[in-house]
Amino acid sequence: MSDDIDRPVVERRGFLPIETNAFDRIFIAVLLFVALHLLWMRFLEADLPLMVATVLSLVLGVIIVMRG
Repeated sequence: MSDDIDRPVVERRGFLPIETNAFDRIFIAVLLFVALHLLWMRFLEADLPLMVATVLSLVLGVIIVMRG
């Protein structure tokens, strides 16, 4: 019957300038993913493939989710 108990949302401070919970950090990582890809396609795709942006944004996303 422990499913009826509401668990508190744990907010913490990392290197981001706001207090965040897990959903906030995932949302910020997804926004970063989209923004980085759009900027990459506009300015850098002629010189570097989009896969580089994907790897870069995934690495940054993992850092934000884990330590943000």
